Amino acid sequence: MTAAPLLVCVPGLGLEEDAWAPTIVALGNQEAVVQALPGYGRRPTRDDDLAPGALGARVAAGLAAVDGPAVLLGHSASCQVVVHAAALVPHRVVGVVLVGPTTDQRAASWPRLVARWLRTAAWEPPWQVPLLARSYRRTGLGWMSRAMDAARRDDLQVPLATLDCPVLVVRGRHDRICPDDWARALVAVAPPGSRAVTLTLGAHMVPLTRGELLADAVQEFLP
Repeated sequence: MTAAPLLVCVPGLGLEEDAWAPTIVALGNQEAVVQALPGYGRRPTRDDDLAPGALGARVAAGLAAVDGPAVLLGHSASCQVVVHAAALVPHRVVGVVLVGPTTDQRAASWPRLVARWLRTAAWEPPWQVPLLARSYRRTGLGWMSRAMDAARRDDLQVPLATLDCPVLVVRGRHDRICPDDWARALVAVAPPGSRAVTLTLGAHMVPLTRGELLADAVQEFLP
């Protein structure tokens, strides 16, 4: 009998590990861990390389200490991190889940990124604001800006095209940061068996705000 894969979740840029909690709870008995990284769950230091490829190498190295297969889950800018990680250890990763992935190269400039964020924020529930404010303050806005600057220069489609495992791209219905055509463009370069799913509700913060819907999509995808 094949062992169930371990789910390794990386927080979105500036977010705390708890941002994945509603989704992990909804996944029930599925074994899952959250891996915090500089800028993605913890505050960076001057020695940290915030490029998605460098952070992906940290995730890949962490898998060496874990037995069995793994599925990597990223949210927003951390989608780029988990794709780089999967490319480094293809023998360990059996699936990748990208939730609201950045960065669509049509919106890689700061003005276009901000415009998409503002169009999406209007659909986000206000109850999450205290958690986001706490997370961003803990990470540091300056560090977040540096990490996002590194992420926006990283074309997700390049490492994605090198993967061997299937990829699930998930977006909330009102996510303008990850529009439907961008999600489908990613699937087009991903390995066979990959697919895109748009949830019936939610915007960009669905791991936190629509955990049950996201968990359902993940469970249908798991090998």
